[in-house]
Amino acid sequence: QAQLVESGGGLVQPGGSLRLSCAASRMTFSLYAMGWYRQAPGKQRELVAVITAGGKTNYPDSVEGRFTISRDNAKYTAYLQMNSLKPEDTAVYYCNAALNTLAVWGRGTQVTVSS
Repeated sequence: QAQLVESGGGLVQPGGSLRLSCAASRMTFSLYAMGWYRQAPGKQRELVAVITAGGKTNYPDSVEGRFTISRDNAKYTAYLQMNSLKPEDTAVYYCNAALNTLAVWGRGTQVTVSS
């Protein structure tokens, strides 16, 4: 069964940076669109970045210019580089892999932005 495992979360001060990783296994990684979502307490899960199988990226306005998604198909890994972090970026960040009607989710990694 396909699996995604996130890592790289933690506590960071406002203005700081973090790099999240999403390691995939038991799937043909290069065929999947990869996305990062986040969910803050009491809020709905929201998309923060997506990269297609072909490498096209898209971001919502809330993170545009601060977050960068990338992928390394040889390493079966997707990344989310987060810069200029704000307290409102605090959330559990989830990795998602999507191919047609297939969707795989990781268990999430906590990101806390606080001084």
